[in-house]
Amino acid sequence: MRQSQRVACGSLAGGGAGDSLPSTLTRHAIMRSLGTLAPLGALVTTLAGCAPATSPTPAPVPAATSTAPAAPTGPTPQQIAAMERRLSDWPNLARYRDANAALGDPAPGESRVVFMGNSITDAWAKSFPTMFPGKSYIGRGISGQTTPQMLARFRQDVVALKPKVVVILAGINDIAGNTGPSTQQMIADNLMSMTEIAKANGIRVVLSSVLPAYDFPWRRGLQPAPKVAALNAWMKQYAQEAGVVYLDYYSKMVDARGGLPPELAGDEVHPTEAGYRLMAPLAEAAIQQALSQR
Repeated sequence: MRQSQRVACGSLAGGGAGDSLPSTLTRHAIMRSLGTLAPLGALVTTLAGCAPATSPTPAPVPAATSTAPAAPTGPTPQQIAAMERRLSDWPNLARYRDANAALGDPAPGESRVVFMGNSITDAWAKSFPTMFPGKSYIGRGISGQTTPQMLARFRQDVVALKPKVVVILAGINDIAGNTGPSTQQMIADNLMSMTEIAKANGIRVVLSSVLPAYDFPWRRGLQPAPKVAALNAWMKQYAQEAGVVYLDYYSKMVDARGGLPPELAGDEVHPTEAGYRLMAPLAEAAIQQALSQR
């Protein structure tokens, strides 16, 4: 609107609806002024626009219907307890401390054998009395463990028990990254260290091949099969160079994918009873080979 129109609107708005003409205004003056008021007709149209306009009612804005993200779930009490144990005792020396003390030294003529490993060994040890009847075979496996953790407890859980033979089955959890990223060289270093410690204490060594694994149920997509094959190839060569026994589970259990078939491992990693029964005679033959070494 032009400035003159705005001023007119403001001036007329100042008069109230009940205002009257001045008493001095005569009929003749009014009639004479009618001619001069004609040009104001156009102003009427303009002034009509001075009335307050009714603003259109805005369309209602629909209420937001976004779904609030689900609150994150925290760790379970069991997971918290496991984390606290790991922080306070990373190699889990407490697991077998009391059992080791109760075991005592081997009896005269006893051919004690210690199986060092992870969950595969841990679960298997429960069946030692039936799969190795009459044998002094002791399980020292801990679920989820990697080779650096086993190395940290090797003296307590193997050397101190004074076995004639140690059967080491380790490396799969390193490949899974259970305690952080791990290269084949890192795994090899730990296996060599355990071997050297055992030999320095007069303990014969059986190095077990890592079992085939096509995938990890707790950490999918790592494609472990070629890494397992490469580690086993190194292990076989190292065992020959170090003069220790190489126990080949791998070639007797692997399927076309490079993993374990369902009848031998229901979850791709942990053997079924059929898997352990296949492993038992292989382990026994390797132990007897080690015992025959001078």
